[in-house]
Amino acid sequence: MVLNTLKFDSVFIRPKWKLKNFGLHSSPGILYNQPSVLVGRTGVASVTSWLAPIIWEGTFDATLIDFIYKQQNLTIATTVFALGKYTRFLKDFLESAEQHYFVGFRVHYYLFTDLPEEVPEVKMGENHSLTVRKVPSLNRWQDISMGRMEILEKLIGNELANEADYIFCLDVDTKFYGRWGVETLGRLVGVIHPWFFDALRNQFTYERRPESQAYIPAGEGDYYFTGAAFGGSLEDVHHLTKTCREQMNIDAANSIEAIWHEESHLNKYFLYNKPSKVLSPEYLWRDINAGAAQIKIIRFTHVSKNNAEVRPNP
Repeated sequence: MVLNTLKFDSVFIRPKWKLKNFGLHSSPGILYNQPSVLVGRTGVASVTSWLAPIIWEGTFDATLIDFIYKQQNLTIATTVFALGKYTRFLKDFLESAEQHYFVGFRVHYYLFTDLPEEVPEVKMGENHSLTVRKVPSLNRWQDISMGRMEILEKLIGNELANEADYIFCLDVDTKFYGRWGVETLGRLVGVIHPWFFDALRNQFTYERRPESQAYIPAGEGDYYFTGAAFGGSLEDVHHLTKTCREQMNIDAANSIEAIWHEESHLNKYFLYNKPSKVLSPEYLWRDINAGAAQIKIIRFTHVSKNNAEVRPNP
């Protein structure tokens, strides 16, 4: 584990984005189930209207895609924020990630916390590493939530250009229960919110005030995406975080705060910058004890908590 103190006055240098593209090469002797054009996952959509895949259990062959992507020598940066009482979720998050998250691939976790002394010792697997960055404490959970975009923008722009190929940004009050692997990689990746995967767009809790930069008019919208998990290539996620940060700054200057903070801005971004890959709610479910007919496997889920007890403010 490496401990750093985050500096907010770093100079931005335009990076040369690192994105490997060796094609999807297989080799003789790799055995996997024969794919079919007639038989596949039923009961759910597996492609969007703009032809991006929606990843569910039964839509990919893990043996095949692991072999293909291991040839590319990838590094996946992964960020997580644990401020204040949220450090209590770190042990389960990290230990479960080491069992299920990009197993067999190079992963570098970047943990941002105001309490580095409370980061638990968790044994990292082969080619997995953890860097802890100290950040200032904040008095509002809304500011913690929205402040992530600026930190992520600077991390990607200043440090990761030659260090990683992809990045995922995950909430800490979560736990892995199943595989999260290279099937999730793409230029721009969104995860469908577990409470809205079967809802109509007029039920989505988009920002509806035209005064906000996160505004989405009634009658528009594809899916409602969670702010608790998103990712993609460094270039695409850098553009996402930069855009959201700029829009939140405009809102702040106008004394406006979007209804669901950075998640509202994320949904605005995804509406007009379509994700190249969409992850089903298997990749962020409501609770391990909650069920739905469409969910054949729970890979990653929120954990039960008392928001009033762990958050610094209502």
